[in-house]
Amino acid sequence: MAKTKTAYFCQNCGAQFAKWVGQCSSCKQWNTVVEEVAQKETKSSWKQTDTSVKRTAKPLRISEISNDKEVRLNTKDGEFNRVLGGGLVPGSLTLLGGEPGIGKSTLLLQMALKLDLKVLYVSGEESQKQIKMRAERIEKNTDNCYILTETKTQHIFKQVAAVTPELVIIDSIQTLHTDYIESAAGSISQIRECTAELIKFAKESNTSVLLVGHITKDGNIAGPKILEHMVDTVLQFEGDRNYVYRILRSLKNRFGSTAELGIYEMFGNGLREVTNPSEVLISNAAGELSGTAISATVEGMRPLLIEIQALVSSAVYGTPQRSATGFNVKRLNMLLAVLEKRAGFKLAAKDVFLNITGGISVDDPAIDLAVIAAILSSNADIPIEKGTCFAAEVGLAGEIRPVQRVDQRILEAEKLGFSTIYVSKANKIGLKHTNLELKLVSKIEDVVGELFG
Repeated sequence: MAKTKTAYFCQNCGAQFAKWVGQCSSCKQWNTVVEEVAQKETKSSWKQTDTSVKRTAKPLRISEISNDKEVRLNTKDGEFNRVLGGGLVPGSLTLLGGEPGIGKSTLLLQMALKLDLKVLYVSGEESQKQIKMRAERIEKNTDNCYILTETKTQHIFKQVAAVTPELVIIDSIQTLHTDYIESAAGSISQIRECTAELIKFAKESNTSVLLVGHITKDGNIAGPKILEHMVDTVLQFEGDRNYVYRILRSLKNRFGSTAELGIYEMFGNGLREVTNPSEVLISNAAGELSGTAISATVEGMRPLLIEIQALVSSAVYGTPQRSATGFNVKRLNMLLAVLEKRAGFKLAAKDVFLNITGGISVDDPAIDLAVIAAILSSNADIPIEKGTCFAAEVGLAGEIRPVQRVDQRILEAEKLGFSTIYVSKANKIGLKHTNLELKLVSKIEDVVGELFG
């Protein structure tokens, strides 16, 4: 056994120091540096059961490497498959992070109960009875899902060898610990070592592994940043717990695109896939009330139509308020300045409140025109004609700028029964036949004249 050595690690960012310091020089946090074991035993808790002699790797010409497509595991969840790029790759390690109570465990247990494969669900946070109660609430029943409550990796791998599952789910990586590191579960060293053991197991046994990861108050996955580098895929499960909608994003994917996202709806009996999110994000009252506008946006590779609500009122106090939910407040202030400078609307003495319905956050610049239309509609107390939507960016000079993938936005609006869409005159539209009336505009003044002239 190699001699045990210790070093000092920052519990916030994972930076290593030769001696204790009060402030981490990397992340500038105080009292986060603690002493941990830096060198482990050379022995590994996962042993390959195959006793055949392994040949050492040798370099190959790129033309000699086989490019056969990997057969993926179908998770029986269309949204999960979409985000992964077609399903789970055998031997891959996937990390799922998200806020406490957002539904990470429910999502993975629901998927495990649907699969026809043999699944081992390892929980270090809940008892078997608690998981059984959740499984009954989801109303799924299967004999292919095995539940194990354990936190020591050595015991987990013994049960893995006995069950021989095709998929292993770990809930969560921060609760695991190994005997080869003398530190508490959840520490930098334990997370790094346990993940390394799981990677070795996944690659040697060709078994897919799903990890649940906690997040910090800043929204980052807890533990060292190297954790995200070690795994193959990093997924983020997000949403507001006050709303029913949840969004699954891909932050890193070695086997597919990171531009996809999945949308779920939370119910008492589990999560439901939302195949057409535009219909649930737009209320039936849109177009009948002032201060409401519809924008054609793109989240990942999926076009969505979202509802934007604005309220403009006289400021009661000296300083007017600027508040936005689901939209960048700094960009809102910029759009208000453009409106005042280029369109002549005096909003300096008025409160402006903006909300994107459904509890989602959007950073697509293509919703700029809809934001301005909603603000102008509320200010004039004139509703925007029903069946109208917007897809354009607004520049500082008041010009209407083109956006990407405008054809997909137009098709989505047409599919949902809209009749008019405002886009930039500079956009190159490839659609030859569409039932939508295309309003091509180049300046804010054109939009104001069309809507409220």
